Amino acid sequence: MSRIRTTIIIATIVCICTTGAYAADREFTFEGKYLNFPVANEAPPCLLSLEINGKKVREFVMNLAPGEPDYWIYLEVQDFIGKKGTLNARKLPDNQMKGFKAIYNDDTFPGEENLYKEKLRPQFHFSSKRGWINDPNGLVYYKGEYHLFYQHNPFRWDWGNMTWGHAISTDLVHWVEQGDKLHADEMGTVFSGGGVVDWNNTTGFQTGNEPPLIGLYTSAGSESAWSEGEPFTQSIAYSNDRGRTWTKYKGNPVLPNIEPIDRDPKAIWHEPTNQWVIALHFERGATAFFTSKDLKKWDFQSEMKSDYMRDCPELFQLAVDGDPDNKRWVIYGGSGHYYLGEFDGKGFNPETGPTRFNYGNLFFASQTFSDVPESDGRRIQIAWGTVSMPDMPFNQQMTFPVELTLHTTDDGLRIFAYPVEEIRNIHGKKYRWRDEELEPGENPLENVKGNLFDIDTEIELGDADEVGFEINGFPVAYMVRENLLIGGTGEEGARGFGQGETKAELRPTDGKISLRILVDRSSVEIFANKGRIYMPMQAIRDLGNRSLKIYAKGGAARIEELTVHEVKSIWP
Repeated sequence: MSRIRTTIIIATIVCICTTGAYAADREFTFEGKYLNFPVANEAPPCLLSLEINGKKVREFVMNLAPGEPDYWIYLEVQDFIGKKGTLNARKLPDNQMKGFKAIYNDDTFPGEENLYKEKLRPQFHFSSKRGWINDPNGLVYYKGEYHLFYQHNPFRWDWGNMTWGHAISTDLVHWVEQGDKLHADEMGTVFSGGGVVDWNNTTGFQTGNEPPLIGLYTSAGSESAWSEGEPFTQSIAYSNDRGRTWTKYKGNPVLPNIEPIDRDPKAIWHEPTNQWVIALHFERGATAFFTSKDLKKWDFQSEMKSDYMRDCPELFQLAVDGDPDNKRWVIYGGSGHYYLGEFDGKGFNPETGPTRFNYGNLFFASQTFSDVPESDGRRIQIAWGTVSMPDMPFNQQMTFPVELTLHTTDDGLRIFAYPVEEIRNIHGKKYRWRDEELEPGENPLENVKGNLFDIDTEIELGDADEVGFEINGFPVAYMVRENLLIGGTGEEGARGFGQGETKAELRPTDGKISLRILVDRSSVEIFANKGRIYMPMQAIRDLGNRSLKIYAKGGAARIEELTVHEVKSIWP
């Protein structure tokens, strides 16, 4: 551990815990970018706040370790380097004094040397260095960079302290964490929302040659002590340096509270009416539509009621079977159940739906990237990968980015999901089989070992009753007679973290099925029949089991094509 720097500053952190009567003062100079705190998950929570020149700039709750920490977390203080202040604690329990005295400022944090090498760290799905993550926010593309913002609790393993974390990728695969960008204030913590490029400077925020990036978010009043008594309202922030630094609009909130809980604004530019359209979630089970010329003043237009439209509304168009002259509008909420229909800039007229989108247990609150160029033409989606990471200093992940397409099927129009082609950037060693009989008891993959794979196969079912894979002991099975795809075991997962079996009807085509399976340390994402069925699965398993098996039961099947790529880590 580096030495503690202790010169006087004009910053105050106040820690008020539930019991005890001890007061303590510490003096620091912020010379390093991290203020490091020892954490114990079972310790009582403390409320901390940071003041600069007498003004509160940060507030958060954490579990300060009374003794040996489970791990260390950090407060990013790079914006305050060179400034002075005092670290204060009031009514600090005696048994937490050791943890308080251990707080220190440095350019590194304990555990950084093992970063991205932790036992359950996803190796090609995004997860944050420290703390909890959930909804993807503000997904926007600009000048070769994909911006992923996300709900982040930097200070604890579980939900709370909502801020917008930030990561950037140039290929949708390799992500570089940029630190937290939007922090709680007196209006509330920072809940979910969307992002856009303001190409026409409708906001008037542009100061240079770059059009501003705009983030829309919910100021979640009363979700923190700082904002006690405040309602939920909608706010915006902007960046004039390609997303590196962000400024909250001085006129926030741009939309006052309407419903007891209204949140998760998502904006699109509606070309036919030459204005912004904002979709906003109402807690009673509705999505409201607003229009705006400048993202500062919003006019209510209509609402769409549906029990499936809860949390994080999303609105966009997809071409039917790739035909740019035949499109449908898509709207969905947190669960991913979607409606297809028409949208005139003021209201949505559903023609089909609600239709189930995913069949797994690793999916919620997805969002698609705005401003992807027409020359690319893809609608790219990322969701919150809902899987708990026991005994880790981080928790939860994002799903692997998928391209959404709309196809005509026997059941009507359906959205397909398939991994983005950029996954090839992390493909490693390749194994391939063609036109090979698969008899019961045989396993062509017997000599393939590992925990990270991209598996792609087409199987002629023959007279088999069941075909499938066992991936480090995790089953993916297709029951031929029932036309049923099953992921998982039906048993509760490690330590009761909700892993289990999920099922989906899957009908073969000409006696064949196709399966694409992405295998990471804590997830198995299944794409059947080229994305007709999307089944992202929680899959924390015994990583000491590195076996891979393809099998047939009750009769022989035939491997038309089977390609297995080992997958390389995206982390440095």
